[in-house]
Amino acid sequence: MTDLALDIRGVSKRYAAHVAVRDLSLSVPRGTVYGLLGPNGAGKTSTIRMILNIIAPDTGTIHLLGRPHSDGAIQDRIGYLPEERGLYKKMAVRDVLRFLAELKGVARRTADARIDEWLDRLALRTPEKDWGKAKVDELSRGMQQKVQFIGTLLHDPELVILDEPFSGLDPINAQALKDTVVDLKRRGKTVIFSTHLMDNAERLCDAVCIIARGEKVLDGAVAAVKSENAGRTVALALEGSASPAVMGVLQDKALVERVDDQSRFFEVELAANADAQVLLRRILEAGARIARFERVQPSLHQIFLQRVGASGVEEGMSGHG
Repeated sequence: MTDLALDIRGVSKRYAAHVAVRDLSLSVPRGTVYGLLGPNGAGKTSTIRMILNIIAPDTGTIHLLGRPHSDGAIQDRIGYLPEERGLYKKMAVRDVLRFLAELKGVARRTADARIDEWLDRLALRTPEKDWGKAKVDELSRGMQQKVQFIGTLLHDPELVILDEPFSGLDPINAQALKDTVVDLKRRGKTVIFSTHLMDNAERLCDAVCIIARGEKVLDGAVAAVKSENAGRTVALALEGSASPAVMGVLQDKALVERVDDQSRFFEVELAANADAQVLLRRILEAGARIARFERVQPSLHQIFLQRVGASGVEEGMSGHG
């Protein structure tokens, strides 16, 4: 048995004059959480649709769990949450979930037991309210998203693929989804999810692939990616807001290549050959009170900006995903 859940070699996809994915290769080990990262329109959804054999690649090969991705039996071992959510609005939640389970060959009695378990786990069945009996259109958007997430998992898939799963979720529902992803990994499942939210990827993923304009920018274990891009990043936290004088220091290109400004917290990429101690002295001279000044590994967000840049994000905002 191969130790790879997904093996993509030299895959490309073109829509008329637009190249959505160009010569993409990546490998995802079994039992890991893997992030497919990039701006909207970068090629993430096109890649996922090729993995699932919804669309065919123009070139290259894709293997899932050691078998060609076109093998229908393999597709039954996968759970897929699409970016475009869709449930039967006038059906009761439990009936929708039972239908989705039966489509994957789950016996009715088994499906009902699993539905009960998931409704309890994701707080859709409480002593006060059993949302399983409600019609789908009576649920909030976050609840509907949790219902579709349950539908993705009812057949106990070995490989779970989630396309922008955190989109539109409030913090409580997002945390419930994150907890479930962690539990799936503990149970030996493989989870691949696409997102443009770097913080979620950094906290959840064992490894990531960043795609921009249809091409792979980097991939690898999160720790290795951060280590390879380390060396010039400073975490700066101020007591109070930054004054114009402090902002002037942070905009000095002789000292600072790039800064992620979050009001009182800054992630600063030093300019080439710049001295962090000079930056610290200048900020103090500008009258700032410093709560934190520390050389750190860059966040995935900062690495993304370094490797893709604002122009890549803007270009990726249109076209096929």
